[in-house]
Amino acid sequence: MLLEVTGLSKVFGGVTAIDDLDIAVGEGEIVSIIGPNGAGKTTLFNLMTGMILADGGKILFDGRDIVGMRPSQILHLGIARTFQNVRLFPEMSVRENVMLARHCRTKSGVLRSILRLPSFRKEEEETKKRAEEALGFFGKRLVGYRFDQPAASLSYANRRRLEIARAMASDPRILLLDEPTAGMNPRETKELTELVGKIREEKSITIVMIEHDMQVVRGVSDRVIVLDYGRKIAEGSYAEIAGNERVIEAYLGTKATT
Repeated sequence: MLLEVTGLSKVFGGVTAIDDLDIAVGEGEIVSIIGPNGAGKTTLFNLMTGMILADGGKILFDGRDIVGMRPSQILHLGIARTFQNVRLFPEMSVRENVMLARHCRTKSGVLRSILRLPSFRKEEEETKKRAEEALGFFGKRLVGYRFDQPAASLSYANRRRLEIARAMASDPRILLLDEPTAGMNPRETKELTELVGKIREEKSITIVMIEHDMQVVRGVSDRVIVLDYGRKIAEGSYAEIAGNERVIEAYLGTKATT
């Protein structure tokens, strides 16, 4: 397994957000994590990316325990993410936002960047090229004159796309998408659903996705994991999950009836 979470736990002020959680993700999979609000989904992503520290358990990435590592170290290993609320640098250009993500793969130190040595200029040009390639993955939406536009000028849907492009630019092995279609209209949602599959097929990136839109989950997921109160209550194909009584009860708050 590329990613293995075993016995993971996290408590905030006496409230258990993640409770002895075990999940696994194989290389090349698209796995959706669903559950009602407060189920611990985003907390799980925060633990996986080192933004908060686990109280117990292990997170193994390619066999290596990453609990206690800094977010920058985890990114360098190959785990990138997007956020439920888009986090971009609004005054920076579209290209600069993505170039920033590439710096985890560069070798130039502060001195070489200050002196603008040839090695730095060469690496910076390569970073620019790779950033533009990542943006080009989204067709015409983020290229051309868009390269130099500030991120703040983009539509909401394009800001979402830019955040995914930025994550992809870090050359991840696994991409964590936190509600990527939130706030999108049906056409945009369909387009992004197709894009998730394209990322896996063309870039060979494993994807773990938090998503509330069940049409999106059904459209792209190899497996679905359901959380409730920080615990895994179900796992399987979309069809298996859709008919699971525990899942229906968690979402509706009442026992399923026939």
